[in-house]
Amino acid sequence: MDLTLSNEQRMLRESADRFVGETCTADHRRKAEAEPNGFSAATWKQFAELGWLALPIAEEHGGLGGNAIEVGILMEAFGRGLVSEPYLSTVVIGAGLIGTSGSEAQKQALLPKVADGSLYLAFAHAERAARFDLGKVDTTATKTPNGFRLSGHKIAVLDGQAANQIIVSARLISANGSSGKLCLFLVPAGAPGMTLRDYPRLGGGHACSLDFRDVQLPTDALLGDGGDALPAIEAVTDRAMAALGAEAVGIMQTLLDTTLEYTRIRKQFGRPLSANQVIRHRLADMAVQCDEARSMALRAALMADAEPAARGRAASGAKAKIGKCARFVAEQSVQLHGAMGVTEELDIGLYFKRLLAFETLFGGSAHHYRRHAALGGRALG
Repeated sequence: MDLTLSNEQRMLRESADRFVGETCTADHRRKAEAEPNGFSAATWKQFAELGWLALPIAEEHGGLGGNAIEVGILMEAFGRGLVSEPYLSTVVIGAGLIGTSGSEAQKQALLPKVADGSLYLAFAHAERAARFDLGKVDTTATKTPNGFRLSGHKIAVLDGQAANQIIVSARLISANGSSGKLCLFLVPAGAPGMTLRDYPRLGGGHACSLDFRDVQLPTDALLGDGGDALPAIEAVTDRAMAALGAEAVGIMQTLLDTTLEYTRIRKQFGRPLSANQVIRHRLADMAVQCDEARSMALRAALMADAEPAARGRAASGAKAKIGKCARFVAEQSVQLHGAMGVTEELDIGLYFKRLLAFETLFGGSAHHYRRHAALGGRALG
């Protein structure tokens, strides 16, 4: 298999690295955190102008028709800059769900707005009792003469506070009261009966919890034709994990580069720390873990369009392995920086926190080891 990047992919990497290096500085992050939604709307508009928001959206819906490899290239650059803009929640997950589950009219109405930066999306799916089981949903949508009545509770909704439209998963309740298919519904921000509790995420960005108490929705709020949405949810979650893995690789590489530089300039007993053979061994181990994580993230992206079992094995394998590698690199980086590694004065502490958040998003390593095995995968190291 030829894994060489195409000319277009190399240009994407170069432009993303250049933009992130020049724009997503520590000062930019501090200013973004002070914004009401925890990110810069101006930077989001620049993403749109660069074509990044349109990247994975189909051409017939105003996009560029890119694939998971290109998204991974972009997300790795975002990891290096600790980008907090809602690319994962709006473009990878939100637009992904609309692209796979929405009707043609919904795609034409919503996806061009995602591409031009005027529409923010969020996906409300996780619930307290689910424990990362994507099929366990207790939120209900009861059919009414005028549409649907939505009731339930969702947690850990990424960037829900900024979303214009929230895609909510719910069990469809028939007229006789029986619970049926898992469906997706579009709920506008500020809908009567919906209560939102916003909070900052570890490592940057925001998330929220949502309560739905008899939220009245019109018939066209149902995404698509009302078929079982679980396969689409599984597919977009696997894509999201591949994208997150690439972001984690960018963070890990930055930690490695920063630690290498620090050990060259930090002197102890009259010589640089990097002159110590034990320190060199630890740095070499960090480099190996970064390369292993990069390989797993690439494999997950390559398998993003494979049949469900193979795609799921690749995504869960990447999530579990990268989580293990990320923890090692983060801990080594903090230790080699001494006590300063976890202070607010050094950016390294922020990168460390973002990797801790990565480990828990969509399930930790233990959960994905089990899923990988259940899908027939080989043992992971």
